[in-house]
Amino acid sequence: MQAARVVRNALATPSAPPTQDCARIPRRYPVELIDVLEPRGGCRITVRPVLPQDGPVLQAFVRNLSAESRRLRFMGGVSELPAALLERLTRIDYCSHLALIGEFFPDGVETVIAEARYAIEPGEDGAEFAVAVADEWQRLGLATEFLRRLWAHCVAAGIRRLNAVSLDTNERMIRFAQKSGFTITRAREFPGLLRFQLESAPAAAAGRLR
Repeated sequence: MQAARVVRNALATPSAPPTQDCARIPRRYPVELIDVLEPRGGCRITVRPVLPQDGPVLQAFVRNLSAESRRLRFMGGVSELPAALLERLTRIDYCSHLALIGEFFPDGVETVIAEARYAIEPGEDGAEFAVAVADEWQRLGLATEFLRRLWAHCVAAGIRRLNAVSLDTNERMIRFAQKSGFTITRAREFPGLLRFQLESAPAAAAGRLR
């Protein structure tokens, strides 16, 4: 399941101006967000915030997505992330920009199978949201679970809205947004795109993984 695009703020500026609540939150690695999920029998997925040294595993995740999944996630023909963007996606402040990854270790090899993030948009109301799940791990509720966790952190950071933009042909994103309670409208200034807004706890949060 691929939702939205590269978070615009990660490309546009080194860091967004923090919200008032973000300014009060120490910029430390949030170990309390580390957790374990079990979406498949016998398989444990570690969920944790991104670290600066995660560039190689995040790049491998993007490369291993199908061409269609990369097109839906980045709204274009991307085969891998440019070095500058990869650095911006891994060097975050954990408040105005938070990214979570899900990983497991087949044969001891660290493998990312999901990535979700939000970033505050300068001059905008709320934060931009994006999520991607490896093709073989889709339809297991991972996108919904990552959204639930991001939303809880948004509330703690004083963020009251999540925004996303996606291709209007991205049926997986549309179904996910409808299930989660996003408002969906057409981006009139950009034909072929849809806008998504979430202003309350995700509707599907009750079905979270454990």
